[in-house]
Amino acid sequence: MEDYRKGGFTLPGEAGYEALTLKMAEKWGADVIRDSDGTKLSPEIINAGYRVYSTICIIREHNAFAQAHPDAQQQTFLSSDPIPAVSDTLEIDPLAGYFEEQFQLNDSPEGLAFWQVWDRTANELISPNDWTYAEGRISVRHCIPYHRYSASFLCWRIWEEINMYNHTTNHWKTEHLRQLDPRHPLAWEYLQDWLRRWCENNPDTNVVRLTSLFYNFVWIFGSDLRRRTRFVDWASYDFTVSPAALRAFEQEYGYALTAEDFIQQGRLQATHRPPTAHKRDYMDFIQRFVAKKAKKLVEIIHEYGKQAYVFYDDSWVGMEPYGKYFSSIGFDGLIKCVFSGFECRLCAGAQVPVHELRFHPYLFPVGLGGLPTFMEGGHPEKDALAYWLHVRRALARQCVDRIGLGGYLHLTIGQEAFNDTIEKMGIVFRRLRELHAHEKPAELPVTVSVLHTWGALRSWTLSGHFHETDGNILIHLNEALSGLPVRVRFISFEDVKQGALAETDVLINAGRAGDAWSGGDAWKDPALVTEITRFVHEGGCLIGAGEPSAVSGGDTRFALAHILGIDQDDGAYACHQPWTFETEKAPFRVADEAVGLTPGIRLTGPDTRVLCERNGVPVLTLHDFGKGKAAYFGGFTYSPEAARMLLELLLYLTGTEGNAAGMTDNPLTECAWFPASRTLVVMNNADEPAETTVSLPCGSRIPVSLEPLQTLIKTVETC
Repeated sequence: MEDYRKGGFTLPGEAGYEALTLKMAEKWGADVIRDSDGTKLSPEIINAGYRVYSTICIIREHNAFAQAHPDAQQQTFLSSDPIPAVSDTLEIDPLAGYFEEQFQLNDSPEGLAFWQVWDRTANELISPNDWTYAEGRISVRHCIPYHRYSASFLCWRIWEEINMYNHTTNHWKTEHLRQLDPRHPLAWEYLQDWLRRWCENNPDTNVVRLTSLFYNFVWIFGSDLRRRTRFVDWASYDFTVSPAALRAFEQEYGYALTAEDFIQQGRLQATHRPPTAHKRDYMDFIQRFVAKKAKKLVEIIHEYGKQAYVFYDDSWVGMEPYGKYFSSIGFDGLIKCVFSGFECRLCAGAQVPVHELRFHPYLFPVGLGGLPTFMEGGHPEKDALAYWLHVRRALARQCVDRIGLGGYLHLTIGQEAFNDTIEKMGIVFRRLRELHAHEKPAELPVTVSVLHTWGALRSWTLSGHFHETDGNILIHLNEALSGLPVRVRFISFEDVKQGALAETDVLINAGRAGDAWSGGDAWKDPALVTEITRFVHEGGCLIGAGEPSAVSGGDTRFALAHILGIDQDDGAYACHQPWTFETEKAPFRVADEAVGLTPGIRLTGPDTRVLCERNGVPVLTLHDFGKGKAAYFGGFTYSPEAARMLLELLLYLTGTEGNAAGMTDNPLTECAWFPASRTLVVMNNADEPAETTVSLPCGSRIPVSLEPLQTLIKTVETC
């Protein structure tokens, strides 16, 4: 066990707590010490013999430059809340309801040129001749009484959002940090010079940890604490906007974007909505810009003999790891904070030399939800274990190179249960890493393709962590898939039409009607529906969940209703008698609590088998179609039992023998089999002892007794 007590661990150090830093580095087996936002490393820590990560956020901590060049700050489009006119005139306060410390109107002539006023009732753009702006107010003339009006406008973001979050969470009293836009020529020259000076002044730094890059995920605060977050989308591009960007886009693409391309009737460009053609063009435009600028920063860092890692959270927009341009940047490593297994897989599959996970909980007094963590009432060891159970099963399938923590190390004082928990996690991680270094775990001969609008760009994610998208069916399916012994890929609707199903055994489509995950109007394309129909009829398999392939205007609500054997009544089937049914026993284990209800589901015919129902509505069904099969979930919520149900469903649909990759008979346990070294990894996902038997491809059946939450790693001599 001593061989697995050190290495691959990044510790957050803290000046003023030198003895604690070195003590915890020894306990957790750290080989790297890093600073965190709001902390520094003292010479005693830097010279202690560890590699050093230094955290920088390239766009912030430049307030003096921002104050001297206010037009170099970042911007965004916002929209006022629609209000009804009660006469033929109306006055709009654009920033009413927004957090006044985050935004400032860009009412310069350049900015005003992009402002718009809309009659939202009629969905008509108001002529600029019918409104004026003065002293923070918009006056609208010739209104139609009782129509609702809103204004779309550019504003400066005058408080960098992560700094803003840290301030409001931890009650910091320091200066509010602003953010620079690298598209501004003077700002870009300044940022390059600043980075060179920083590298010169930090000779002991081995790795420059870029906390992320240029443009934050969109996080819009409101003035009312009852709705502090008005909008948040971790994959939105709204914070990349500026007059300079819009002009450059028009010059390259030959058409102009307007405020409404971003505001979209007040809904913004949420990633959960299918993108317009304009949005796709703009995203590609920003991705190329970010990659080009980021590559230059990496080159500067390399000039000083340092490595460049990027923290894939916060300001990562435009450099998604599965995008077309990410690999051109040349990062030496990718760091991903993780709450879940799918985030672990997102990091592990990225094309970079080093993959590192930052575990949770963060060393802050409270967590992201505002509940106590490292303070009275908190139980950080329980939080750590809850996240670990998600991450561990993903690491068993695809490991990373490093793990670590962030935050204030002094908060671990007196938290012995937490400190011991992290120590044990580190040991298990190192053993898993060693196994993966020599071979991949055994896998079933099953390829699952997850189908949605974004395809590979959003591999293993939707647009955030688990807590931002918890109610979405697909994120729960992704979480279950992250620890299963199958190959998983993410494909788009265009990929399907270009032959991607040739490498697919099971196709999954899950989401709600009209969202990017179900697909919306993509299902109006006969070529798409025809190709999937052919795929299943010739022996492929389909899993739908929620409102898969939902689209309006067809003869069925679900474009794939004929394959699934179910459809949804959205009111169109009034007066049409539904098929009656009786439930039958499923040919696989069903986790009842994991299966949810989608209203209006009805059978398309008598040959659809109903395995589970809620209040007379089918929620789990099977349907044979040609040589293939289809299954439907009304909803899906991740749990260990739900993951086992999905695995057994995949085995049933494809006719695959589960023992080909190793299989436990207790659904609260999972395993990974490494055949070359004859090593078995068995995980107990329950907080109580468990007994299980593992069936291996060689025919051996291994009885295993596990302690609560235990990871057992053993060599099997009989295989």
